[in-house]
Amino acid sequence: MTEVVEMTREGKEQLEEELDHLVSVTRKENAERLKVAISYGDLSENAEYDAAKEAQAETEQRIAELENMLRTAKVVGDDDLADDVAGIGRKVTVKNILTNEEEAYTIVGITEADPFSGKISKDSPVGSNLDGHKVGDLVEFTTPGGDVKYEVMKIEKA
Repeated sequence: MTEVVEMTREGKEQLEEELDHLVSVTRKENAERLKVAISYGDLSENAEYDAAKEAQAETEQRIAELENMLRTAKVVGDDDLADDVAGIGRKVTVKNILTNEEEAYTIVGITEADPFSGKISKDSPVGSNLDGHKVGDLVEFTTPGGDVKYEVMKIEKA
C-alpha cells in the first residue's frame, strides 16, 4: 500500500513548481550539457560527459520522487482540523516550562519542514507531540536534545 504524504496547500504548490521547473528547464539543460559533452569525442575519459550523465540521473530521480509524493499527497486544509487544535497548517506558540521562554512552530508535512524558519514536520519529535493538543495543555516528551515540557499558549492558522 502506498503511504499518504500529508502537506499544506502551499507545500503541494511548491512541489508542483519544483517538478515543473525540473521537467521544463532542468531536463533541457541536462540534455544540452550531454550533447556538448558528446561532441568532445572519446567518452571513456570525458569528465564533462560523466558529470552531465550524473546530473541527468539526479534530475530524473528527483522528478520520480516528486511525482510519487504528489500522486500520494493529501492536502490538509483548514476544514480538516478544528481551529483550536495543533496540527498541520497551524502555528503553535508554546512556553517552555523549564526555561520560561516562548517559541512558535508552524506544523507542516514532512516534505515542507524547515526548522530554521520555524516550520517543523508533524512527524518530528516536537511536531508529533504537539499534534492534537489544545491551548492550556501541558506536553512533556523527550527529544534528542533532552527532556522538554511545554505549555500550549496559542494556536492559530498558519
